[in-house]
This record gives sequence, C-alpha cells and structure tokens, in this order.
Amino acid sequence: MKICIFCSANSNLDPDYFEMTRQLGTELAKNGHSIVFGGTNLGLMECVAKAAHEAGGQVIGVVPTKVEERGCSSTYMDVCIPCADLNDRKALMMAQSDVFIALPGGIGTLDEVFSVAASATIGYHQKPVILYNMKGFWDSLIACLNDLHQRGVTRKQWQSYIRIATSLDEVMQIIEAL
Repeated sequence: MKICIFCSANSNLDPDYFEMTRQLGTELAKNGHSIVFGGTNLGLMECVAKAAHEAGGQVIGVVPTKVEERGCSSTYMDVCIPCADLNDRKALMMAQSDVFIALPGGIGTLDEVFSVAASATIGYHQKPVILYNMKGFWDSLIACLNDLHQRGVTRKQWQSYIRIATSLDEVMQIIEAL
C-alpha cells in the first residue's frame, strides 16, 4: 500500500517522537509499503523518509514550490511530485495514498487530517486516517472529537473514518486489517 504520513516539520520535539517515527518508517518499508509525505527535509518528515528509504522502501514526496525555493526538499525521496501549494499537495497526497497516518504535528497536520476525514464523510473516498497517539499527543483532539459527536454536530461516529493507535503494533494491525 501507499501510506501517507502527516507530521511536523519541526525539529525541537520530544526525542521519543523521532524514535517512534523512525521505527514506523522502518516497519512500513520492511512490510513492503511505500511512504507518501510532504517532501521536506525537516523534523518528523525527514525522519520517516530517511527511515523508510534506508529500510529499502519507496519514498514519494509531494513538494510545494515554496519548499523547493527554500532548499528544504528531502534527499530521501525516490519520487518527487512537485505541486503549486498546500491545497494542491493535499489533493495529490489523497490521490496517491491508500491510508493516512497522523504523527505529532501542528496546524498543517490538523489541516491534512481534517481534509481527508471531511472528504471521507461526504463519500469521496473510504480511506482511513490513523491518529498515531504517541505518548498521548492526540488526547486533546480525541476529546474534542468526542465532544463534537456528543453535541450532535457529526453525522456519524468519527471513529468510522479516524482510527486511534497508541503503539506501532496497533498501527500495523489497523493497516493489515484494511
């Protein structure tokens, strides 16, 4: 499968996030999966790309022109798909990928997660998003999603298109069940 990774491009994160991301990239590649990611050479993005590449996996980067202009493109890409902007990148990543995994990240990661999930709720695809809840990173988002559901503003249970995993084993179990 082609598995898209949404994550932070910041480097000043908990070192455990980097180790868990490295393990994820390695495990996905060893299981024959390709990685699709945002194409930068920064933070968790570079970490997952390097790990997958070094484990023999195919790494596909979807790189906005602003990233290229700043010289921030990863050297671990086997395939580079240039794009105009972040909206273009999200559309290309959705088209390229079978499943999505969200690692710790900020506004950009949230934007990507909700773009994919919203598209699924309308019926554009049936591709799940896995929130890899490293060290409870997504706990507050999970609480927010539960609150939205309790208030009746979501059409159906959000877990039907966003799944939760707290370990690498759980991530792999979800992927294997697809």
